[in-house]
Amino acid sequence: MTATDAPAGISLRPFYCPVPEAVHPHVAEVERGALAWVDRIGLAADDEARKRLLRTRSADFFSRFAPCADEDGLQIAVRWVYWGFLFDDRRCDAGRFSDDPLAFPPMAASVQRAVDAPWCEAVDDRYARAVQDIVRSMYELRTPTQARRFADAHRGWLFAVAWQVANRARGHMPDLDDYTAMRLHTCGGGPTIALLEIANGPEVPGAEMDSPAVRALTEMAILIAAWDNDLHSYDKEFREDNTDQNLANVLAHHRRLHPDEAVAEAVRLRDRVMTRFLRLREAVAARPVSGALRTYLDGLGHAIRGNIDWALSSPRYRGLVNPGWADEPSDDNPDPLPLPTIAWWWDDL
Repeated sequence: MTATDAPAGISLRPFYCPVPEAVHPHVAEVERGALAWVDRIGLAADDEARKRLLRTRSADFFSRFAPCADEDGLQIAVRWVYWGFLFDDRRCDAGRFSDDPLAFPPMAASVQRAVDAPWCEAVDDRYARAVQDIVRSMYELRTPTQARRFADAHRGWLFAVAWQVANRARGHMPDLDDYTAMRLHTCGGGPTIALLEIANGPEVPGAEMDSPAVRALTEMAILIAAWDNDLHSYDKEFREDNTDQNLANVLAHHRRLHPDEAVAEAVRLRDRVMTRFLRLREAVAARPVSGALRTYLDGLGHAIRGNIDWALSSPRYRGLVNPGWADEPSDDNPDPLPLPTIAWWWDDL
């Protein structure tokens, strides 16, 4: 299909997300502080890069994930979100590394080393230097366990992007199960969700954070947001005849679906995960758990809702039309999705 063959556009379906909208009251102050840091650390190489950063509205983004956060912790989280959006745009989704499976891993390894050991001498790379400064702040303000959780999630993100780059370089469209496993990490959701502890403060005890139920809830929140982002961007990508890796493109390619049919199926898959998330979160919250875990579970819900609210007003998605909110899921089938990589989410956790 060529761009001239494309229909007027692909309409978004209403979002099912029965979580109320929320945003941190000091978002403007946090944004000013983060942008001052961007300028001081030299993250933006030129005016165009700084304008790109401003368009991400990163402070608004994470202030919706952590509406009750400690302001100092929120400042650290927002700095990384600015960093993450620019790094993703320049080195993961576009640029000379984005389709070179030989060049991306050593570059990513150098950046990850700055995250793993923020006290080592940084390489001559503005991204490595900037993220090193961010992670040092995590160790100064929060616990080593929280900083290490972030570093581990960051490594998972870069590993998955290397997988995505390899697919892109060979023109490979993964099947739905492989795409789901990959998308859990390529969206950057792991480190972004790890920032909830950094922003809010309390450390979730390891026995709770590493339990199968909480791990499943964390992955569900990440995947819902990732699939939502796929839906947010699909109309623009379709208009531009962009057939890169995206949930709707994967469904259209492997199931021979029309784009509108692929979007409808994507929404059904997404709503089934959302339904399972709500049910399992309610069950876990009913158990005798720590206050830190309750704060974290609330944050997962805010992350799903906040990601949608941010996207609907973000220049990043270029005038996305708000489709409204659905009172019920498009598919409330309680059975596991037939995807081996995530079917365990429906186990008795």
